[in-house]
Parts: sequence; structure tokens; C-alpha cells
Amino acid sequence: MGKPTSNSRPGFWFDPRFAIGLVLVLAAVIGVYFVVAGSERTTAVYAARSALTVGDHIEAGDLGVSHVRLDGADGLYLTPRRLPAEGLIVTRTVAAGELVPAAAVGRNSGAEVTSVVVELTSTLAAAIGPGSVVDVWSARQSDHAQFAPPVVLVGQAGVVRIVEPTGLVAANGRRSVEILVPKSRVASVLEAIANDDAIAVVPVNEPLGE
Repeated sequence: MGKPTSNSRPGFWFDPRFAIGLVLVLAAVIGVYFVVAGSERTTAVYAARSALTVGDHIEAGDLGVSHVRLDGADGLYLTPRRLPAEGLIVTRTVAAGELVPAAAVGRNSGAEVTSVVVELTSTLAAAIGPGSVVDVWSARQSDHAQFAPPVVLVGQAGVVRIVEPTGLVAANGRRSVEILVPKSRVASVLEAIANDDAIAVVPVNEPLGE
């Protein structure tokens, strides 16, 4: 009789280095996916089409929408989800093109402020316009056309508009601005105007040049 034929098969060969390499490749692919997905994750945020001043009533149609990466800071800005159908009231000046801070709007108007027109005794900075936030400085006039050191009369006042000079007012080269002043400071502003104090406005955050 002949020898029995063996039916045994070669054992499966497994190289641990192959498994480790496969795991590293999969980890790299997953990592790239999450990086790309994270870079494309943006949030719709409202931006001011034009300067918004205290007391303005705004609805969705008054605003533009920007898609930006906020990296968890969604609660700091006004989003479509947070704007009610009846709209909101601006409680703090927002410059044109600026993302609308959630803290700059509310359901109640800024009844604690009122507008006052002041004539400036210095040149108006080019960066200042409607919607700008400025500090109002004044220097009290003393004897012999001398002035005391300037002090901040009103801090962080919102500019409503620039009043262009006409007629005799234009002859002296001075310009006036309408600003929003807290009612608690109106008396001081009117006193400075009545005393013919030197008044100037300085932008709080002057935009950087391009």
C-alpha cells in the first residue's frame, strides 16, 4: 500500500507591522477628514448693512448675513436663530459692516440716551462718521482766551450724523456732529456749549489702514 496523502495546509502568516501600518493610514485619513470638516464649519451671523445707532429698530431685512468661523463664540453675536420676528432695538452703536454683537441689541430702547449737536473747535478725523464711537473732550475757557487742560466730557458716545456747515457757520470752518449722550451727561454738555469751551471728538477704536 502506498503512503497516505497529507491534507494539511500551510498556516496563515500574519505580520504585526502590516496591522500597525494600516492603523496609521486610517488614523491619518480620519484626521484629515475632521480638519477639513472643521475648517468648513461656519455660522451665519448678522452684520450691519449700514451704521446702526441707539434706538434703531431692526429686523432680518435690515441686516446682512455673513458666514464666519466663531470657534465657540456663537453666543457673542446676533444670529438668525436669536432674532425674533418682531425685531430688536439697537442699544449700542454698531458700525457699518460690523458683526452685530448680541450685547448691542435688546427688546427695550435706549431710553437713557438722547442726541445733542455739538460744534467742534478742532478738525474732524477722517475715520469718524455715522455709527462711530467717540470720546468727547472739552477744555474750559479761562481768561485771556486761555484754556484749561482737556478732560473727557462724554465717554463712548455714538455719532448719529455729521452736520455739514452752511452759510455763516461755514465761514468759520467749524463742523458739528450729532452725538448720542447719556441723559445724565446732557447738562454738562450743554454747559460746555454755553461756555464756549473747546470741544473735540476722538475715535475710540480707529480702524486700521489697509
